[in-house]
Amino acid sequence: MTTSPDFSDGTAFTGGQYLPIAQAAIPLIDWGFLRSDATYDVVTVWDGAFFRLDAHLERFLRSCARFRLDPGLSAAQISDVLTQCVRRSGLRSAYVEMIVTRGQPPWGSRDPRQAVNRFHAFAVPYVWIANEAQRAQGLNVQISDVQRIPPASVDPTAKNYHWNDLTMGLLGALDAGADTVLLTDAAGNVVEGPGFNVFGVAPGGELVTPCDGVLEGITRRTVIEMAQSLGVPVALRSLPAAELRACREVFLSSSGGGVLPVTRLDGQPVADGLPGPLTQKLLQTYWDWHRDPRYSQPVDYRD
Repeated sequence: MTTSPDFSDGTAFTGGQYLPIAQAAIPLIDWGFLRSDATYDVVTVWDGAFFRLDAHLERFLRSCARFRLDPGLSAAQISDVLTQCVRRSGLRSAYVEMIVTRGQPPWGSRDPRQAVNRFHAFAVPYVWIANEAQRAQGLNVQISDVQRIPPASVDPTAKNYHWNDLTMGLLGALDAGADTVLLTDAAGNVVEGPGFNVFGVAPGGELVTPCDGVLEGITRRTVIEMAQSLGVPVALRSLPAAELRACREVFLSSSGGGVLPVTRLDGQPVADGLPGPLTQKLLQTYWDWHRDPRYSQPVDYRD
């Protein structure tokens, strides 16, 4: 008797076939593993619909071009693969990732142009980067002395796995009792954290977010558009750490949770230590937009 594969924990697409997530792997000798030579993007599914899938696909293909990686599939074909991963899993809320690794050039060659690039994808249950209590009460964030890799070395606008700086900063923050970390650049400006962008509400009401040395997150873009739709002034510019500490509200933006309030920064409360009114308004608007057909693409779950 042949049993059907169990995709309920998630589905992966690799090597041209769909597999239960626990069975998915890449070759040990793939430069994506050996050298972090890869690019990726993450799109979410909420209540059975992709959120801003077109924007994620556009950025993914732009990242591929920036790193000279070829997924071997068109945007429409990638969309079909991602949909299949979600459909086979039956997940109504999912974290969906698309990846291209460098692959491996012939033995003895160090020429990346000779490698055969490999496309992978998977869908697993939705991933929150903050737990329920943290989302309600706000995060405790530390600004690290670890500097983010400079843009002249690795283009941050192309999504990548060069995370050692983020990981070292995060370990330091966790050791100090914080929930997560923000890194700075060489000039002392806050840039980003592991998997998220940052926003501050200045004393005058302006919403500020860093513009250099950061991944231009799709959730970041969504927050900017929401703020503009609400008539909130938005500034994309350098954000010194001292200025962020003086903000009356601080929050993070990520596909893994949307808008996440920060209520403690470097051990000190942000304003009164509670999620601020603009943060809460943007949080509500973010989830409201998931039901807007301009941004959502329903998944066809039929066999």
